[in-house]
Amino acid sequence: MEKHQEPPEPAERPSGPPEAVRAQSPRALTRARRRQAALRFWQQYRTHRAGLVGLAVLVVIALLALAAPLLVGADSQSVTDAPGGPMEAPSGRFPLGTDQFGRSLLALLLWGTRVSLTVGLLAAFLSVAIGTLIGITAGHFKGWYATVVMRITDWFLVMPTLVLAIALATVLSRSVWTTILAIGVTTWPTTARLVRAQTLSVESRPYIERSRALGGGHGHIMSRHVLPNVMPLVLAQTTLVISTAILTEATLAFLGLGDPTIVSWGGLLQDAREAGAVSSGNWWYLAPPGLAIAVVALAFTLCGRAVESVLNPKLGVSR
Repeated sequence: MEKHQEPPEPAERPSGPPEAVRAQSPRALTRARRRQAALRFWQQYRTHRAGLVGLAVLVVIALLALAAPLLVGADSQSVTDAPGGPMEAPSGRFPLGTDQFGRSLLALLLWGTRVSLTVGLLAAFLSVAIGTLIGITAGHFKGWYATVVMRITDWFLVMPTLVLAIALATVLSRSVWTTILAIGVTTWPTTARLVRAQTLSVESRPYIERSRALGGGHGHIMSRHVLPNVMPLVLAQTTLVISTAILTEATLAFLGLGDPTIVSWGGLLQDAREAGAVSSGNWWYLAPPGLAIAVVALAFTLCGRAVESVLNPKLGVSR
């Protein structure tokens, strides 16, 4: 008598929570790798004490800038409704004294933080974007294009950046956007040189040749292979360019080429010079904005050196 054979059981489907199943998708794996890379970056960055100090200073200054309307109010910039007398020395009511119109210098310093940081960040972004674009294309295409572009870059390098920025700020209308444009289009050559050198190094690697052999075009190679490999250098360069942009903005405002309708650290120094604070010995009019510029520039420089050391340990930047 034949035994009845039961049909084979169906293969079990993968079990587990939905998150574990979705984690097997390429996009989820990419996000996981990025999170791990960010975590490794932060763990290495924390070992740099100077970088942590710079980051803490920048966080505090950014919070003060964002909270300026709540801390001092928008009417603190008014000339007609100034609460104090002209050029009052620091006191309990005015911790940093008053300006030539009787406005609180502490309130003006907080408002100037917003403008100086905004101009520095946007000008640095414009400068690095131009330098990255020119550096990648010059390193990729080579030939006559690279020759012409790099000769233009050399011309910008030998010309004083401040002189070019002053020329642009003088020709164009006086506004914040003019200052950003003047700084951005005159400070990109250094970034372009660094990115081009890194691009040439990346393009010499074997996987670039394989990508070309498989039909990868210029846009594919530059966006998918070259750009991700030069981004660490671009990120480190950005933090260093921001400090330069803030110093340049302060210089332009001190020379009277900034927007006279807004308050910035450089503008405060210009007002102090016009009010005769130097000759009269009113140090409280000069010291706060000058120290603020120096502290922010130093903080960005410390962060930039720490980022550069993490992304390129061969530099051997001290901690």
